Amino acid sequence: MAVQSLFNSYPIQQGIWDEMKSAADIRLPYEAISAALSKLQVQDLQQKHQLAAELFMSQGITFTVYNNDEGIERIFPFDILPRIITAAEWAHVEAGIKQRLTALNLFLKDIYSDQQIIKDNIIPAELIASCPHFTHEVHGIKVAHDIYVHIAGIDLIRGDDGTFYILEDNLRTPSGVSYMLENREVTKRIFPDLLASNKVRMINQYPLILFDNLAALSPRQISDPVVVLLTPGVFNSAYFEHTFLARQMGIQLVEGRDLLVDNQRVYMKTTAGLKQVDVIYRRVDDEFLDPMVFNPNSALGVPGLMSAYRKGNVAIVNALGNGVADDKAVYAYVPDMIQYYLNEAPILPNVPTYQMGNAAHREHVFANMEKMVVKETNQSGGYGMVMGNSATEAQLIKAKEMILKNPRNFIAQPIISLSTVPCLLDGKLQPRHVDLRPYALCGPNGIEIVPGGLTRVALREGSLVVNSSQGGGSKDTWIID
Repeated sequence: MAVQSLFNSYPIQQGIWDEMKSAADIRLPYEAISAALSKLQVQDLQQKHQLAAELFMSQGITFTVYNNDEGIERIFPFDILPRIITAAEWAHVEAGIKQRLTALNLFLKDIYSDQQIIKDNIIPAELIASCPHFTHEVHGIKVAHDIYVHIAGIDLIRGDDGTFYILEDNLRTPSGVSYMLENREVTKRIFPDLLASNKVRMINQYPLILFDNLAALSPRQISDPVVVLLTPGVFNSAYFEHTFLARQMGIQLVEGRDLLVDNQRVYMKTTAGLKQVDVIYRRVDDEFLDPMVFNPNSALGVPGLMSAYRKGNVAIVNALGNGVADDKAVYAYVPDMIQYYLNEAPILPNVPTYQMGNAAHREHVFANMEKMVVKETNQSGGYGMVMGNSATEAQLIKAKEMILKNPRNFIAQPIISLSTVPCLLDGKLQPRHVDLRPYALCGPNGIEIVPGGLTRVALREGSLVVNSSQGGGSKDTWIID
């Protein structure tokens, strides 16, 4: 059977923006790839799908799901049909992300110094004071080039009219970039001609740009600064990514026990003796970085690290304390930050957000729970979330009780039907919901955004939860000129 029949029978769902197909026709960005694939037989496509799975398996491209406190390592699910975004659409997304990150960096500098945004009544003081990731210990610390967010993974979705919305700001230790890069390498293997013929923009420069940005942060003015990647260790869910990035950048992968602080400088233990470290790309959360300042029971961090950081003898990426800017309750104020710091209207809109600490917002949400998604403000990975349209009555009642106990800890948003793209499932092309996580690198020379990002797919039919920990997969993302 020819693949053409799969495209012909691909279903369109009412009220949902499908990125490949309108009511009757294949959309222009997908015409070239659908024409090329239509020449194949379904069996050929399935063989390529199997080859992709084998490549992921042989290269150990995995993530870890924690169930009942047991880590279960899984191959990252990958769908071989790329998600296609045009250059014009991408230019809009890119401009919006750069604008947003510029404002968020200014906010972090402000909130850990003069707090002018609070004094001018743009953001309530109690909202910041009650944020668990507002880190008093870093108040007044000067960071190199005033860059707090060096690496960002901004989550976007498309609504039922094709509009892009910002869903989340991931500004602490965003993950997933290794899957974006590996997805492209696998695509090169299974569709070697399609990338060139479709003029797909390259993404393989990410590790080089990241390394250059990291090296530029060195407090010592030397030609070959020492940069390391600090990992929590082999049991972390993103350990594959840590090893991948360290290898790609040619830097040492270290754990907390490999580093020590002496005279407010950080050193790495080597077989040739101690070696001073200039820049730490950390994948360890703030609260575990220094047991002398934060969690005293942490074995993941480095005792005394904060003293070296405060003194300016080591750069840490991303900066400590960034969690205050990607708190889901603070997220609602980012459009105000853009207006306040830049005197500009936001290019990319937020999803409408209701603060559960606001009585009027809470009353509206409680009256419309079946149309809302309720989120805990400091959870990630799809955890701490209640989808009103699929929750049971008991789950909704429990959600209301939890909100009333601690309103500050929750927000609610109207359920948006994420856009769909085609996936090869059970020998058919089936629509599945997706989001997009572009990766932005902020350095002394400005903000660079890798053209594409990680498209995450909700592989379960009808599901709007794309997280890999909740059964999601991914796709290669093509930006085409």
